[in-house]
Amino acid sequence: MSSEENCKPCTLVIFGITGDLARRKLLAAIYHLEEAGLLHPETKVVGVARTEFDQNDFFDMMLHSLAQFSQVELKQEYLGPLFKRFSYQSLDFLEPDEYDKLQTLVTGPHPAIFYLATPAAIYASICHGLDQANLINENSRVVLEKPIGDSLKTSKIVNDEVAIHFKEDQIYRIDHYLGKETVLNLLVLRFANALLTTNWDHSSIDHVQITVAESVGIEDRWDFYDKAGQMRDMVQNHILQILCLLAMEPPIDLEPESIRSEKLKVLKALKPITSENLSKKVARGQYSKGHVNGVSVPGYQEEPGANKHST
Repeated sequence: MSSEENCKPCTLVIFGITGDLARRKLLAAIYHLEEAGLLHPETKVVGVARTEFDQNDFFDMMLHSLAQFSQVELKQEYLGPLFKRFSYQSLDFLEPDEYDKLQTLVTGPHPAIFYLATPAAIYASICHGLDQANLINENSRVVLEKPIGDSLKTSKIVNDEVAIHFKEDQIYRIDHYLGKETVLNLLVLRFANALLTTNWDHSSIDHVQITVAESVGIEDRWDFYDKAGQMRDMVQNHILQILCLLAMEPPIDLEPESIRSEKLKVLKALKPITSENLSKKVARGQYSKGHVNGVSVPGYQEEPGANKHST
């Protein structure tokens, strides 16, 4: 089946295209979509960041990122068409008047999807700039990456600010961890395996351990990571989502609201960790130097740009 029959055209606008998330995940994902024939011929991608790149510099960055993170052998037959889809625009996210630079790149017959691969603190500024430039309409969508805020209070503020410019059904809050094959396989393991489905309960299972074991360190994300912290970066989103998939009851159907409802029951049933029981419920540590696949790797405080006194 051709991509014209498979999908509809759109203009995907990625804010923060030079950041770690975009270079590590998004560019590789778009390449794989191109390779699989899942991008409509008229679909365009606009990369937006503060960096002053010309088009050649931008393509060099793309190629380097794809070679580093796509985990497949890149083929020119897909790279050529992919690069033709892309354009780049530098602008200051905090200056509303700068968003007029996107007019010719975004305005057109196809709906725009704004992917905010940036810190949540500037989501409101980006949405305001897009609105002021009249780039948002009823067909537009906005994608928000975790973590949204650094507390319940700031999360509500960020969501309220985005809601000024987009309706709720236009907003997609996503957790890219749920796209991992191991996580996707949990649903099949639980709900499509008759042997396990009837025994997946507290009388058959003694306990569950969720281990997030990664072979990479902080790399060039130290400044962000140490401010966000492991709890915000991994536990309150990725690990809680996996916990919900493990513990939730089968939803009545696969509609988003039905799945959300079952996940919510799990979260409401959790016993909270408080300041009173923290020392009994939580063990904290910091990784030290060692070896991964025979290669020497640094400890947390030895990563480039690290604060030697960070706890």
